[in-house]
Amino acid sequence: MAHIHEKIDWTVEVFIVNRGRVLLRFHDKYHIWLSVGGHIELDEDAVEAAIREVKEEVGLDISIVGTVDRSEPDTADFKEMLVPRFMNRHRISPTHEHIALTYFAKADSDKVKVGGADDVSNDWKWVTAEELKTMDLKQHLRHYAEEALKVVR
Repeated sequence: MAHIHEKIDWTVEVFIVNRGRVLLRFHDKYHIWLSVGGHIELDEDAVEAAIREVKEEVGLDISIVGTVDRSEPDTADFKEMLVPRFMNRHRISPTHEHIALTYFAKADSDKVKVGGADDVSNDWKWVTAEELKTMDLKQHLRHYAEEALKVVR
């Protein structure tokens, strides 16, 4: 998806767990291991974006983990949303940043089907907690992946 703003965009990242393993991908553009994710489009909320990005990039159906605290029922004018597990702001280039909303999800299948996303990577791994310790990962990504493995059953 094209950038919504030239300086900053809202994005989602999803740490997907299946049978005690978390899915990571090697990003073609940035050459690092990441979770699945992408930009939030103007016509969707963060959870909708997370579900769409996962389906587009890896072909998995997921259930986002968490509960929505309902102060009032959803209506056409109001929707209570799931709070992300983590949020961060990080620089993508000298002139562009992302605000990332991080969610955890469960997948009933581990059959990855690489989709037609612009930055498709064919290098995907289902990783155990032990394997995470040996991977070259950014510190926050390792922490998020470890937490997802603790939380998602």
